[in-house]
Amino acid sequence: MAAQLVKLESAPDLVDQVYRTLLDAISDGSLAPGQRITQEDIAEQLAVSRQPVLQALRLLKKDGFVLDAPGRGVQVAPLDAAWIGKVYEVRGALDALAVRLAAKLRYRLDPRLIEQGRKVVRQAASKPSIKALIDADMAFHNAIYAASQNPLIAQSAQLHWQHLRRVMGAVLQSSLQRETVWDEHQAIADAIAAGDAARAAELIEHHSQQASSNLTARLAEQLIHA
Repeated sequence: MAAQLVKLESAPDLVDQVYRTLLDAISDGSLAPGQRITQEDIAEQLAVSRQPVLQALRLLKKDGFVLDAPGRGVQVAPLDAAWIGKVYEVRGALDALAVRLAAKLRYRLDPRLIEQGRKVVRQAASKPSIKALIDADMAFHNAIYAASQNPLIAQSAQLHWQHLRRVMGAVLQSSLQRETVWDEHQAIADAIAAGDAARAAELIEHHSQQASSNLTARLAEQLIHA
């Protein structure tokens, strides 16, 4: 298996640790769509027994991240353009509601969120870390959910965060998209602070649609060159 995973220490929540480690690898592309993985490979690389790996793989299969592979083991589920569109429809609706509510309060997002995001992008130019890019992006969106002061928005988004991480990881593998993401985030933050709910919603809906379109185009290009 090509992906190099970090060994884990024993802990009561070992199954959750294995699950999150594999999900991170799937999200950042270390484990690519269609790649075969086995309990033995994962257990050896993480220095754990096969039992927590088996349970983690069962959870990943239930959540739609891995599928049974022909013969033996499992394989990473492919990214499906139709499914991606549905994920972004939900995310776009939740984000638009959140920014409208935050703009009514003229909420000022912590500028360090965008500063940190741009810093991560600069670092990625020489030492790419898709996980760090995803974490910074999600921190911005989670801050908007908190700013809305409607806890149901964050709770609803949480139901889809695993799939959002994977989709965002695929989008952020493009260096051009990494740069434009934070320009768009700054414009959204400015509209919220100005109390312009309509503008903030328009910007974040475009932000979501653009990410969906970029990834769909990447998938189509990969199919052409496959």
